Amino acid sequence: MDSKKRYDVIIVGGGIMGSTTAYYLTRKDPALKVAVIERDLAYTRASTTLSMVNARIQFSLRQNVEISQYAFNVLERFEDDMTVAGQRPRISYHREGNLFLYEEAAAIDAKAALAMQQALGCQVQWWSPDEVKAHYPLYAPEGLAGGTFGAQDGHFDAYAVLMGYKANARAQGAVYVEDEVTQLAVDKGRIIGVKTGSGATYASAVVVNCAGAWCTELAGTAGVDLPVNPVKRQCFCLDTAVKPDGPLPLTILPSGLYFRTETGGMVLLGKSMAEDPVGFDFTWDQNRFMDILWLELAEFVPAFERLKLVRGWAGLYAVNTLDGNAILGEWPELKGFYLANGFSGHGLQQGPAVGRYMSELIIGETPALDLSIFNPQRILEGKPLAEGGLV
Repeated sequence: MDSKKRYDVIIVGGGIMGSTTAYYLTRKDPALKVAVIERDLAYTRASTTLSMVNARIQFSLRQNVEISQYAFNVLERFEDDMTVAGQRPRISYHREGNLFLYEEAAAIDAKAALAMQQALGCQVQWWSPDEVKAHYPLYAPEGLAGGTFGAQDGHFDAYAVLMGYKANARAQGAVYVEDEVTQLAVDKGRIIGVKTGSGATYASAVVVNCAGAWCTELAGTAGVDLPVNPVKRQCFCLDTAVKPDGPLPLTILPSGLYFRTETGGMVLLGKSMAEDPVGFDFTWDQNRFMDILWLELAEFVPAFERLKLVRGWAGLYAVNTLDGNAILGEWPELKGFYLANGFSGHGLQQGPAVGRYMSELIIGETPALDLSIFNPQRILEGKPLAEGGLV
């Protein structure tokens, strides 16, 4: 392989995972030669930029909560810490809360997760239906057991955060290449580099799979079988006739329907459904909203019965079919091949902690946050992480 294209670390995928990993690697060791190979540097189909965007602390697995706690700290300081060459990112970080609503059958698990979150110092409360109604008068929570409200949860400008990490990684020496990795190069159980669609070859003893929804395709070129599927998720932007008095939190109904207000008085809405197709499909269907989701929304928020569908879009979740959690670390059967995959819709908010963790594993540092529970060994053994309540 061409010595001019030899790197210490090659990262496949320049979205949030690839860019945070590149940022932390080059910050920890400025002498490292790091290349990020991304098929589309405009990020038109990247899950990072097509996300409805959420940062929440409400998980039932302790490590997921700790990952979010780190993200909260990073986002609070992001605009100051990530200013580079006089360019200050504007990430529009709004902490308007997340409200998870529960039926009686799910309340026990929700309260157990709540107790764990509170023990870790998280600002999360249990609200009765009356308290939900008092805070958000447009809602009709009658018949529900109640909900958990995380006051520190919120949303931000995903593209601005991504560009902030990318700009800093490049300033620290990382090289971004627009090309598609089509083949992982392997020799005697070790990774030795990659080949791309343009015909280029890049040599490295460390390759990090940050390919998001395309991670399984990439891993398969080296004979690695990942239980991660690209699943289409659709989002809709609504202009309601009745406007709430203030911002609405990301509100998640027991059915899985979720919505929140956006800048300009719009409402964003989505729902993951069992029939969502697997594959690389970016079309969106207005009938999905008109025939199914609108009725469900109007039942919970009667004032939203009158509205206009402004637009919709579709992106991809990289769904870990084993347990819905991240796969982090070196693949046990292929030396030098690292995975940061399978985030199942949580990746954007988990990017800061995961990027730091991947850099620590690669450099050989003791991780600041022990995320070994997400080790790929469980994939080989078929042993899902056990947890109740929120994934």
